[in-house]
Amino acid sequence: MEPKKPQLDSTDRALLRALSANARASGSQLATDLGLAESTVSLRLRRLHQSGHITGYHADIDLAVLGAPLQALIAVQLAQHNRADIQKFRREAPTWPGVLSMFHMGGRDDYLMHVAARSTADLREFVVQYLTGHPAVAHTETNLVFEHAAGTGWQQLLA
Repeated sequence: MEPKKPQLDSTDRALLRALSANARASGSQLATDLGLAESTVSLRLRRLHQSGHITGYHADIDLAVLGAPLQALIAVQLAQHNRADIQKFRREAPTWPGVLSMFHMGGRDDYLMHVAARSTADLREFVVQYLTGHPAVAHTETNLVFEHAAGTGWQQLLA
């Protein structure tokens, strides 16, 4: 069982909200925005990192500008569910070209992959070369992404 993380107070929650709006905000800017001393912000950020509440900072990259305007979610069913095949697939798949993220699922599908491609031909080639060509994969189903909107539902967990 995972150890329980320390409780967040209203200042911690406000700091997390402010960082989600602008992860590049400086400590002095966060302090000003939240009405806190910069040393308090620094201490709390360090504690939020150490406790695992903050695991990193990320840039939103426009994949179309990089030449990969097509995105897809690909459901993957494995042929067998033995530990060796699952571990091999889990180790290899995130390194394949275009794989943005991968989720190990419960239910009908074993994995859901988020991939980016330059064209439908490149997406098809990815599926043929890496997925249907992989010995652990039994079936795939590809769904094109027309639009992605990030959610803010996680903020309700701060209540």
